[in-house]
Amino acid sequence: MAASVEVEAGEAHQTVLLEEAVSSLVTDKTGVYVDGTFGRGGHSRKILETLLPDGRLLGIDKDPEAISSAKALMKDDSRFSIYHGSFKELKGAMGEQGWSDVSGVLLDLGVSSPQLDDASRGFSFLNDGPLDMRMNPEKGLSAEQWLAAAEERDIAFALKEYGEERFAKRIARAIVEARAKGVIDTTAKLAKIVADANPAWEKGKNPATRAFQGIRIQINNELGDLESVLETASSILKPGGRLVVISFHSLEDRMVKRFMRRKVKGMEPPPGVPVMHDQIERHFTLVGKAIKPSRQEVDVNIRSRSAVMRVMEKIG
Repeated sequence: MAASVEVEAGEAHQTVLLEEAVSSLVTDKTGVYVDGTFGRGGHSRKILETLLPDGRLLGIDKDPEAISSAKALMKDDSRFSIYHGSFKELKGAMGEQGWSDVSGVLLDLGVSSPQLDDASRGFSFLNDGPLDMRMNPEKGLSAEQWLAAAEERDIAFALKEYGEERFAKRIARAIVEARAKGVIDTTAKLAKIVADANPAWEKGKNPATRAFQGIRIQINNELGDLESVLETASSILKPGGRLVVISFHSLEDRMVKRFMRRKVKGMEPPPGVPVMHDQIERHFTLVGKAIKPSRQEVDVNIRSRSAVMRVMEKIG
């Protein structure tokens, strides 16, 4: 999966930070790896190109369309397997492969270009379609169903906390008033409600951007799943193994940054316990600084502009 940024529909999917992510991830060309967000397989194919014949790769994705692409790749390359589900199920997916640890985990967060560009998926305010927004349309409540039943305060919470929308309460009230008059079942209807309720449009940004992000994150439990997989991924890395995460908005990146810093810091002793700094047990280190796409990549793929990649390595 890739950027949670919207531009004109119809552009081809381009994998963000492809070379940087794979070169940071693969430290053992005979190792076993997990691409926790297969999407359309851009990173996975590059990983397989890098691995030697003894290497293995497991892909994970919620999206049935991504699974279809992955199954085609499985037929072409016996080193690759796919698991249909959330990356929070990482340990279960590994168990099916008979793996107890891995050489690296890659997470490319957000919603992919094919998902944004397919109006039937309901992710985009630029393409009118059914108001769905589920990564897996076969599970859970759609955005239409959730907005039809959610309390006003819960809608406002999602808009403010997940969409970072400063007019969350005002927009939530407008949604509740609108649903009392008729069903909100398309992206165009929701986008208009949000735009009409937003008193201060940001220059260069559609007024529905933050609201759509907040509702999508709520519907898919994206931050809850991310918190879960970060803990799991760090626990199953082999010494020398790496966790590589590409984020596309500040909430994700802040969570990843804080998590990695906490892991690198190690277990602090209770206050007052006389332990020297070099006596604290540490198992992880950061690999370089946060990486952003080059100007050349952004020029070719505008959806990459908000991407941030962070890398953490297990050292013992």
